[in-house]
Amino acid sequence: MVTKKTTRKKAGTAAPKTASAPKTAAAVKPAVKGAARGAGATTKIATFNVNGVSSRLSNLLEWLAREAPEVVCLQELKATDAAFPIAELRAAGYGAIWHGQQSWNGVAILSKGADPIELRRGLPGDSSDSQSRYLEAAAHGIHVCCLYLPNGNPQPGPKFVYKLAWFERLIEHAQTLYDNGQPVVLAGDFNVIPTDFDIYNTRSWLKDALLQPGSRECYSRLLAQGWLDSLRSKFPDERVYTFWDYFRKHWETNSGLRIDHLLLNPQLAPRLLTAGVDRWVRGAPHASDHAPAWVTISSK
Repeated sequence: MVTKKTTRKKAGTAAPKTASAPKTAAAVKPAVKGAARGAGATTKIATFNVNGVSSRLSNLLEWLAREAPEVVCLQELKATDAAFPIAELRAAGYGAIWHGQQSWNGVAILSKGADPIELRRGLPGDSSDSQSRYLEAAAHGIHVCCLYLPNGNPQPGPKFVYKLAWFERLIEHAQTLYDNGQPVVLAGDFNVIPTDFDIYNTRSWLKDALLQPGSRECYSRLLAQGWLDSLRSKFPDERVYTFWDYFRKHWETNSGLRIDHLLLNPQLAPRLLTAGVDRWVRGAPHASDHAPAWVTISSK
């Protein structure tokens, strides 16, 4: 969730275990690129900043029922571990691991039909960091990394310093993931607009932490390790957005940002079939300010 003021209100252990945009929300159709998804032959991996898992549980469950992703990375749970709705998600057919936090942050990984196997809780590199922003799990044969990168506003200041330091830790850890020989996806709300092509208009965002050269340089260095930006690879010449804030009719006028990303390592990138954004989720009543972004991956 991004606020267009100087700050952005973005900051448990598992149970056993588009070329041109439409002008109105009613006209929105999902953005999809690539070959058709074959039943039983592919895995759909999605990332969704739900902006409050308790307050938007009905939206989440509707999306899961309609789109049926096999793997889901959730961010901004805004719920403690005890408040995570595992019973409702199990009833919907999903196992989960989660790392909650009161009022802020929080991440989870869902797996359809089975519990994901937790591999890591928290980003390495700073033992004093208590914010719930990072999880890893094995799910459907893929090493899944779910992240909620700090927003960094207002900048300059300590929040932006923390953002860049967290990004450096991610870059260092991502290199080990890239080299581990397993199919890996880095998925989540990265809180960075990679290029001017990933925003409707830079003018009112020039001082925002999401658009700063330091944020973009970190994202570029991450990609330079060899990760594939899956959405951009499928939409090289189209503006695709994953976030529309609640102000000034940004959703209705398609004034969006692309800040939710799914990055694939070389073991997974050749298996990429399709990618897209479930825009209809953003147009639903009481919606998150993000829409789920996703990829489909072929079987080996």
